Amino acid sequence: MPQTARLPGVAETQGKLTRRSLVGGAAAGTAGLALGGVAGSASASSRRTVDCIVVGAGLSGLSAAHTLRRAGKSFVVLEARDRVGGRTLNQNLGHGKVVEIGGQWVGPTQNYVLKEIKRQGLKTFKTYTAGKSVYYRGGTLTQYTGTIPPANPASLVELQAVITELDSMAGQIDPRRPWATANAAAWDGQTFETWKLAHAVTPEARDLIDLGVASVFAAEPRDLSLLHVLFYIRAAVSFENLINTAGGAQDSRVVGGSQEISIRMAKQLGGSVVLGSPVHRIDHHGHGVEIRTAKGIFAAKRTILALPPTLAGRIRYSPDLPPKRDQLMQRVPMGTVIKCLAIYDKPFWRDDGLSGMATSDTGPVKLTFDNTPPGGKPGILLGFIEGQEARDLLAASRHERRKLVLESMARYYGSKAHLAKDYADKSWAADPWTRGCYVGYYPPGVLTGYREAISAPTGVIHWAGTETASEWNGYMDGALQAGERAAEEVLAKL
Repeated sequence: MPQTARLPGVAETQGKLTRRSLVGGAAAGTAGLALGGVAGSASASSRRTVDCIVVGAGLSGLSAAHTLRRAGKSFVVLEARDRVGGRTLNQNLGHGKVVEIGGQWVGPTQNYVLKEIKRQGLKTFKTYTAGKSVYYRGGTLTQYTGTIPPANPASLVELQAVITELDSMAGQIDPRRPWATANAAAWDGQTFETWKLAHAVTPEARDLIDLGVASVFAAEPRDLSLLHVLFYIRAAVSFENLINTAGGAQDSRVVGGSQEISIRMAKQLGGSVVLGSPVHRIDHHGHGVEIRTAKGIFAAKRTILALPPTLAGRIRYSPDLPPKRDQLMQRVPMGTVIKCLAIYDKPFWRDDGLSGMATSDTGPVKLTFDNTPPGGKPGILLGFIEGQEARDLLAASRHERRKLVLESMARYYGSKAHLAKDYADKSWAADPWTRGCYVGYYPPGVLTGYREAISAPTGVIHWAGTETASEWNGYMDGALQAGERAAEEVLAKL
């Protein structure tokens, strides 16, 4: 099972989530509602024929299914997990309250997810930003107001110049065909680390750039193609959109937790969603596909794989996929992040006039947010361990991680931070049906080397997932957009 800490109120039996929490520990009342009509016990010998099989019941797969449903086509959604939601996951806090231990934020210009939130009758609330934020560097803690940390003025000037240049370069990219950009070969031929070292001289500016990259990709600058970083910026309109809270990608949260979007979408699909159905092999030919699972045999004219490339690459295909597609899937690793929640009776930092937002050069937690539910209790400090520091702690026990995380929190918020009444974390790299977060990223040479293979159909197989999105790639919004796009491809062929 994924390395998710247990909290009171999360129903478990011998370490496996019970039927009450098949949707990932959603708040009481919503979990049972979401399970109504969701299939979970088809006979292994049964056979079901539909127009399209969707593999993956995250936001992208559910978006594809809803697009097919609106067009009047038959489909089934096969999900390996015993829940829906993919990389979104609600943690039950008890008493009808949840907190997100997976993807959670939405912001302006994320039109697909904001529309879906409204369609599902959900509401959003602003990420808490009132009060002073904390900047910790070189052993010195400084509290400040506004969005700009009190870094050395020369470093801030250099940082702004770097961001301006990145936005300008990103503006040259066609997000649907980033490899076709005039400078694509040169940009894809280097890491972002190489470019950063050539354009930022001061150590503080470099550290802040590294922190920004880790917060977006959960990877290191040395891992990433410069072209991929520029494409990612273009897909989100600007670098500022990626890193900002108010008005940016971290602007708001979903009341009831972001997984509730998928829970409600799945309920509307009823028995077409089949949980606990890992797909290990896909037999495909010119006229259709057949997939055998523990819940039965499924046949269709087309299939949509709404999975990260690394997971799609672990499925056996008969016949084998074309070499270009197979090689692509070998080259898109996932980021590495451990999402950590320190839980208190109340958000004590608010009483101290603090926002709960910290930026630091000292790990393992270098970024924190106030992740308290909208009612104001319990108080929750969210911390991220990302990139190399997350890799270094993948083998650590939860007890060891808790100690390190609370030490980080106490560094920023004082001795009260040691007194957490509970703690939870999730290592997404340890999740067998994710193997990393936030997103699959492209090292140098992949975008220009494999180009259209990223999202172009392979015969009767279509590719979705947020990694294939041209808008808000890597985010919930991109997942929804990619699912809709893949379904429209299928509809054009049916």
